[in-house]
Amino acid sequence: MTTARDLMIIALDAAPSRPVEQGDLSLALAGAEVVDLLAAEAVTLDGDRIVPGLGPATDDPLLSRAASALVRERPYELVGDWLWRRGRGLSAAYLAALEAEGLFGRQRRRGLFSRERRVTRADTPDRRAAVERLASAEPILAALTSALGLPGPGGPGGPGGPGGSSESSETVGPGGLGGPGSLGSQDEQGGQDETGRQDETGRRAGSGETREGPGAGGSPGGSAGVSDDVDTVLAAVLDALTRLQAIRQRRAVAQAAFDNVWRGD
Repeated sequence: MTTARDLMIIALDAAPSRPVEQGDLSLALAGAEVVDLLAAEAVTLDGDRIVPGLGPATDDPLLSRAASALVRERPYELVGDWLWRRGRGLSAAYLAALEAEGLFGRQRRRGLFSRERRVTRADTPDRRAAVERLASAEPILAALTSALGLPGPGGPGGPGGPGGSSESSETVGPGGLGGPGSLGSQDEQGGQDETGRQDETGRRAGSGETREGPGAGGSPGGSAGVSDDVDTVLAAVLDALTRLQAIRQRRAVAQAAFDNVWRGD
């Protein structure tokens, strides 16, 4: 199992109580893929640029696809730019893969106009391994789940915590994970593809610039227990999530102003 797959499983497990926007999840999954590629020695980092290597091939199809998507010409790609480019529709791709493997199943609720679907979790070794990894407070998965606002190890509604369950079914509705209004194709930002859009200064979101302040996981200087390269990736994920939230907020303000004009306020 890869970090990206573990993260997707944890996000689906938490969907009923803590639905994650697909855009946020896709950015985090793209970051998790870089972490997995670093572990496989398929890439290295030169500062905040991803340098493809000649590491061993991976037997994970989605991670192999990520490796084949790497920019292999100098000056190579910034981690932040990778997150936005690779993140397009990535959560949907992982969901489809997990469904095809039987880890999760979907059943539409009865009702002609019902958009909600029930996601049924299978008690498989892969899922148990992901839950155990989160419960052990492994720093990389803990940092990514924290960045997404997902329940932590043993927390309320989380795996192993109160309200959690290993074999229950979950409703995924509009606006939540897998529903309209979350990432996959086009999100709530005016119909433009969620990744690679520009911020209000005209710079490309995810330009690789990092925020000052706490590092990944909320601790000053970065996440404890991870390498400098992994910490660089986690910081880039946090930066991208912050930028995406700012885009959503600006869009909401603009939409509210537009609505006020039509109402004559």
